[in-house]
Amino acid sequence: MFTFAIRRILGAIPTLFALITISFFIMRVAPGGPFSTNRKLTEAVLANLNKAYHLDEPLWMQFGRYLWGLAQFDFGPSMKYRDYSVTELIVQGLPVSLEVGFWAMLLATMIGIALGIAGALRRNGATDFTAGVVAMVGIAVPTFVIGPLLQTLFGLQLGWLPVAGWDGSWLAKIQPILVLALPNIAYISRLTRGSMIESLRTNYVRTARAKGIGAQRVIWKHALTGAMLPVIAYLGPATAITVTGSVVIEQIYGIPGIGRYFVEGASNRDYPLVMGVTILYGGIVILANIVTDVLRGVIDPKVSYE
Repeated sequence: MFTFAIRRILGAIPTLFALITISFFIMRVAPGGPFSTNRKLTEAVLANLNKAYHLDEPLWMQFGRYLWGLAQFDFGPSMKYRDYSVTELIVQGLPVSLEVGFWAMLLATMIGIALGIAGALRRNGATDFTAGVVAMVGIAVPTFVIGPLLQTLFGLQLGWLPVAGWDGSWLAKIQPILVLALPNIAYISRLTRGSMIESLRTNYVRTARAKGIGAQRVIWKHALTGAMLPVIAYLGPATAITVTGSVVIEQIYGIPGIGRYFVEGASNRDYPLVMGVTILYGGIVILANIVTDVLRGVIDPKVSYE
């Protein structure tokens, strides 16, 4: 298992390098620049700005300089937030995104697995129908529609929750956590239901029943273990994406997370900021996939030999 984990970690290095390379050159090749939208800039001032940020150098030299900075864990200075480095901006926004994403994924996992198991054990019943409705709503209705609807209902009409803003209170967290969790509840519940149904039909579950093992023990110890393999495979990247924050949710609810910096950096052509957030996102997704593969290998040893 240790060898398997090391092999997965070493295999992730080229993936991360490819992400850095593609993101860097796409940002540079796109028309415009970080100072092209500024008004009343003389050519001399613009030339000085480009020289200060090394934008006047050839692309290969800029790329080499950026890789050297990454080797020293330096994402560089932000081109729009003049008094901050990219690392400082990420440190400010990441804890907020992690908090919202963590609670959203925890809620989604608990409710999704519970609905999936209930739907599999009571197929074509009221429970299964309810779980299916929740799944269809979560999949079909995008978050940028659900968010404003909840803001109108609970914030403006009922006045139970704040419409937007972030003060660290639980009242301000309920809506974004719920909206961020709903799509994952839908996917996890459907995936758990399908996997559970297939697991209940397997030979080893039938053998366990034939031996006279209690129904609850068959479900929780045998059927659920096999059913969790595809669910864990989904939870890895889904958790990484959710925990690092949702750009849409952070914009709707005014959450000061790294998603906001990503949007502002992209619109302002802040190269270091966009690159820093992209690398962070990619690194967390890659790490989550590695952890997922290792967990699957622990549950099913055959995975580590694939």
